[in-house]
This record gives sequence, structure tokens and C-alpha cells, in this order.
Amino acid sequence: LVDNEMEDLIRQLEHRISRLEGVLHLEKKITASGGKIFATNGEKANFHTTLKTCKEAGGSIAVPRNADENGAILYFVKNFNTYAYLGIKESLIPSKFQFLEGSQLSYTNWHLNEPSGRGEE
Repeated sequence: LVDNEMEDLIRQLEHRISRLEGVLHLEKKITASGGKIFATNGEKANFHTTLKTCKEAGGSIAVPRNADENGAILYFVKNFNTYAYLGIKESLIPSKFQFLEGSQLSYTNWHLNEPSGRGEE
């Protein structure tokens, strides 16, 4: 009896999650790539607020690790007509970037002649 109740509860939760994901997809606030879920609240904020909000939600600022993930992030940029912060920073070597925790990037997709070092990248 307990197993049946647990299975029923799991089905109910899966249904609720599915409905919520559907709403978020309709509002263009969620997308997926490579088994990862990329999400936004659609609000503009500074980098530190964005970092804090992502951590509070149990996630992290997105970092594209391949072309598909880059496309997932670009999806939000296009739909919200804004920029997106990435979980990378400039290293001690000018024009070289790394993950926030300091490890080296394995994927980049800069525009021609970028990063240029003019202003914030």
C-alpha cells in the first residue's frame, strides 16, 4: 500500500512539474540543451545580483560548453532582446577568459576581433 501511494505521489509531482515546464516554455523562460535546463526570470539585473539569484535557485550562471548550449543562451538573448551574463571572467592574462572558479575555457564563440578589450566584454 505504501509503494502504491508513493507511486501515485510521484506521478502527481511529475504531472505538476510537466505543467510548470509547459508554462515556462510558453513564456520563453526555459529551454533545454544536452540534458541541461537553462532558465531565466526575464528580469534585468547586474552581474552580482544575477549570480546570487542563480545560486538561490540551486543553479549557476550559464556557461556555453558547446554550440548547442550557446544556442540555448542565445535563445534568451533574442527573445528578451537583451544581453546575458556568462559564468566566465577575464583571467590575469588580458583577453583570455576562464570559468568563474578559475579553470580554462574549453569552448568559445567570440565574434571576429572579440574580445576587444574595449570596455566590459
